[in-house]
Amino acid sequence: MGDRKQWEKTLRSAIMLPALLLALACFSSVSQAWDGVDEAVVEKVAKEHGREAKPPLLDLSGDLLLFAFLMAGAVGGFVAGYYWRDLTAQKPRKDDASSLKHT
Repeated sequence: MGDRKQWEKTLRSAIMLPALLLALACFSSVSQAWDGVDEAVVEKVAKEHGREAKPPLLDLSGDLLLFAFLMAGAVGGFVAGYYWRDLTAQKPRKDDASSLKHT
């Protein structure tokens, strides 16, 4: 039984050590911040087609943008909670045979 535990410990170390070294190498090679989708894809494609970026309609930056998402989530959660019974109620279907009246 002791040999099996030793073998499992060695196998676990053999798997975890390369994974840890790979993660360390990946994180240490990143010297600058990653570009977002807007900079990396959208602006690149727009420039290729001769169009420049326009300023946003509502310039929400920094914590104001986070607050806007927080408020939208809170309002959406309140509305979903208020109408929860309507959203989850099982309504009989029109083509369901059990809901037809026998005359």
